[in-house]
Amino acid sequence: LEKIGFEVYPSHANFVMARRKGQNLRPVYDELKKRKILVRYFDLAGLRDSLRISVGTPGETQALLRELKTICSGSLD
Repeated sequence: LEKIGFEVYPSHANFVMARRKGQNLRPVYDELKKRKILVRYFDLAGLRDSLRISVGTPGETQALLRELKTICSGSLD
């Protein structure tokens, strides 16, 4: 996640918070949802630039990273 521009907060839970400071991640969330990858987006001040990503299987993690790379390298930013 850090390699594609996200700041990842340390976590001891079954999820991570991934942030792209100052960028509204609603379009990224919407695009992931279209691709059947579900993450949590918070439409709240101070959290619109973050996604909560649950830990999944290695295959699910690879799919998430692949799709995020594609989405974030496009014009959705």
